[in-house]
Amino acid sequence: MTEFITKSVDQTRQKASELAKSLKKGSIIGFLGDLGAGKTAFTGGFVEGLGIDADVSSPTFAICNDYVGEENRVLHYDMYRIESWDDLYSTGFFDSIDSGAYILIEWSENIFGALPDDAVIIKIDKLSENERRFTVMSKKEAEELE
Repeated sequence: MTEFITKSVDQTRQKASELAKSLKKGSIIGFLGDLGAGKTAFTGGFVEGLGIDADVSSPTFAICNDYVGEENRVLHYDMYRIESWDDLYSTGFFDSIDSGAYILIEWSENIFGALPDDAVIIKIDKLSENERRFTVMSKKEAEELE
């Protein structure tokens, strides 16, 4: 488990870019954090770190945004409105797991049981208007926190 604090959106994006470069292709990242915590900002930096030129936005209404670069692909899910296994199946999430794409999931607590055991969990705490604490951990470590 590792922690870091950022004091601006730019710092958040930079840390996300660094993390993206350190994870293996096909990694699944689940975010835990309230509205406005910085999940989409983090995703923007992550996508940039993989060399993908894209305008990253929240997938709230689309459920999944797909960002494709020359060497990498990121699937950015929003699971806020997912309430059942049927809902989850309808998103295409299970089909994407073995696609080789990086998968970033906002509101991952809504599908926590469906996340693979090797998923990376990032808990984001809003400390102030600009400060965020990021705790990067394994799924097992996240389960032990509860």
